[in-house]
Amino acid sequence: MAALHFELVSPAKLLFSGDVASVTLPATEGEMTILPAHAPVLATLRPGIVVVTKDAGGADRIFVRGGFAEVNPKGLTVLAETAINMVDLDASALAAQIKNAEEDVADAKSDEARRKANENLDHLKSIQAAI
Repeated sequence: MAALHFELVSPAKLLFSGDVASVTLPATEGEMTILPAHAPVLATLRPGIVVVTKDAGGADRIFVRGGFAEVNPKGLTVLAETAINMVDLDASALAAQIKNAEEDVADAKSDEARRKANENLDHLKSIQAAI
């Protein structure tokens, strides 16, 4: 069976690069599954889980917070704003970070500080919802 070459890149690092059976993406228009020989497409991503199904079976789950996906003849590339492998998430530590972020929103002294604190809180809550 032909394989799909997949790369997932965040500003911090390359999270995944290799051949896979399929990738399911949280596109803004709805979930989409990319298989080998998929037609070219460019899609924006919403916060959610990318499911990478490997040829040998099994799947990796990676949380992304927005970004872009491009399918071309060479494969699929995802450029994510933020990407975190789900096995690396600790629910109790995340809950503590959310509590601290809520306090930061309450303590914000300016509109800009409040906006940034709310953005961080929304990011953390979207990760929590994906768990």
